[in-house]
Amino acid sequence: MELNKLLTKIQQLLDERNWSLYKLSKESHIPYSSLNSLFLKNNQPTVVTLEKICCGFHITLSEFFSDNTPYRNETPIITEEEQKILDSFRSLSNKDKQKYLEIITILQK
Repeated sequence: MELNKLLTKIQQLLDERNWSLYKLSKESHIPYSSLNSLFLKNNQPTVVTLEKICCGFHITLSEFFSDNTPYRNETPIITEEEQKILDSFRSLSNKDKQKYLEIITILQK
């Protein structure tokens, strides 16, 4: 079975980095079983899942879809607390993200 275009691109990025699916699961904070299931069933990842995968590869969505996807082998240095904030922010609706940013702006003053 031939993989769909998104999974083919993900596999290409894995191969370029010499990463396993397990390594991607750790870097992207997606359970291995979920990633493995995508490949086994040849399913399209959701936008949210694709965003997490891109974060795991240290690239943007735009870079993912470009022909010249950069290779960044650096892991951003953030604390566990900062990661929790990012994870919670990513799970919000766009409207709630705006509210969240407004609250942060108020707290910074």
